[in-house]
Amino acid sequence: MNKMSFAAYENIRLDKFLLGELDDITRSQIKLLIEGGNVAVNERTATKAGYALRAGEIVDVVIPPIEELSLEGEDIPLDVVYEDADLAVINKPKGMVVHPAKGSPNGTLVNALIYRFRTLSDVNGSVRPGIVHRLDKDTSGLIVVAKNNFAHANLASQIADRSAGRVYVALLDGIVKQDEGRIETFIGRHTGDRLKMAVLKEGKEAVTLYRVLERYDRYTLTECELKTGRTHQIRVHAKHINHPVTGDALYGGSTKVYGGGQLLTAVRLTFKHPRTGEEMRFEIEVPEYFKSVIDRLRG
Repeated sequence: MNKMSFAAYENIRLDKFLLGELDDITRSQIKLLIEGGNVAVNERTATKAGYALRAGEIVDVVIPPIEELSLEGEDIPLDVVYEDADLAVINKPKGMVVHPAKGSPNGTLVNALIYRFRTLSDVNGSVRPGIVHRLDKDTSGLIVVAKNNFAHANLASQIADRSAGRVYVALLDGIVKQDEGRIETFIGRHTGDRLKMAVLKEGKEAVTLYRVLERYDRYTLTECELKTGRTHQIRVHAKHINHPVTGDALYGGSTKVYGGGQLLTAVRLTFKHPRTGEEMRFEIEVPEYFKSVIDRLRG
């Protein structure tokens, strides 16, 4: 990895400073560098792109080596819920990685999209064509894909200003006493485990609304609405209130009734069509593997 150091100017945003100092880099790539823990200010890992630099501060940037990834289309079946010239809504199965990365070079949603669709947006670079937002590997459900940069920018803006709606169903460990609630914290990369996120004072704002659907013996079925989109947000917030997502071993969830990953699925997606402004709403039922657990708990 290449490490670069720069002396900071007075009262300038960190991301704007880096945009001016680094060659051939975009704001989205700078954001990824910061989120990945690759930027430090005075030897402390930076967590906020909007941090106001002060005169004399030293900014260190670690540029990860470029990995050659084969982005070939693969004939992987896709459950296409909706499609038009600007976008597509996909029901992603559990176990599918959204985009290629180290350890998952192929067999991803992106590989399937490249094969299926003629064009995809490239706002997030060549490794993430069409990807506006993400779902974890073992989180199933609805995800919107942009076929061009116009649609991508519009959809991303709706997610950023919270006008787009993303609702999940999650089975949580234990009995959640309140019928509904709001979890509002700051989330950042876990300081001791780079695979995890955590509630941190220096993290980014994260807001999740939840509503109890059913209660069972030792478990609670909930509906969770994202108001922000932090990595692992629902999983981290569930752990934060001491009711981790069932099956989520990474965050301490019980694997007694299900050991195949977190019981979390994106069931509803709402947004305005980027070109027509029409209100779009998509809703699905929880998948069969999730239903089978619910049936056992009801019984």
